[in-house]
Amino acid sequence: MTIKRILCPTDLTAESDEALRYALALARAYDARLIAYHCERANGPELLQSEVKTDFEQSLFRYLGPAELAAIDWQRVVEQGNDPGTAITEYAANHCVDLIVMRSRRRPHRAALLGSTAEAVCRSAPCSVLVMHSNQRDWVNDSSHEITIKRMLVAYDFSDYSELALKQGLSFAQEYQAELHLLHVLPPSSLEQSEVSWHPLGKENAYHKSARRLQNAVPAEAHLWCEIKHSVVEGQAYREILNYAEKNAIELICIGAHGAGFASRTLFGSNVDRVLRQAPCPVLVTRLLKPTIASPVVTEVQVAAML
Repeated sequence: MTIKRILCPTDLTAESDEALRYALALARAYDARLIAYHCERANGPELLQSEVKTDFEQSLFRYLGPAELAAIDWQRVVEQGNDPGTAITEYAANHCVDLIVMRSRRRPHRAALLGSTAEAVCRSAPCSVLVMHSNQRDWVNDSSHEITIKRMLVAYDFSDYSELALKQGLSFAQEYQAELHLLHVLPPSSLEQSEVSWHPLGKENAYHKSARRLQNAVPAEAHLWCEIKHSVVEGQAYREILNYAEKNAIELICIGAHGAGFASRTLFGSNVDRVLRQAPCPVLVTRLLKPTIASPVVTEVQVAAML
């Protein structure tokens, strides 16, 4: 997994700054540029550059000292716009961002129906998005600021989207010697037989076929540096993913952004939306990198110089 530019949106509050801790750890681990990004409401009060500089420094110094921060390639960016989600995805597309790291607030069920900025970004981002909430399993050490992932889960449905999730999951697992769990969820009532042994000899049922495909999805060499566990279950995809993550103390869920699921705006949202809202750990929503487009002329944009 190649990560050269990490975009971390923040509203300059202590809550959203939690994402900065992850972004800083990833920037150090991959020797990547960190872009700390803030979008001001176009009709809101305009912040002075000195105020913005102070707020950014206070946020970053909360996790790294001046000497450590000086060793990181980072910059702060402030833009104006009415829709933060659109502003974030457009900036990422125009500046070759490889990964967006952001925080999403826990929302009441009624409010969740309206969606969130993080969900909006995950639907249209030109790259993968790492989303975390408060009160989740943590894998960035508070003292050393190093990444310590022990157990990861890849939701795999044999699509091209989940193939990308598997590739990025394997990359993380190799980098941090983590245990990789590969989960496939069969639709409800896929298994008509009450006992697997009753199935006609020589024929595979849905469970056996999925289990075999799941094992074949992982390259043989991956077993040399990573412990891999396979599981096939039946039920609603988002619910089984969440249950598995909870029961197995998963620290990172990797899930592919299905185009059809994100395009359809159903009342309860897609499986990815539900996993994002309820996951007990950070979620990496994997998306294919989109080609860079020419940067449009933007008015009332403030870009602070790199420290």
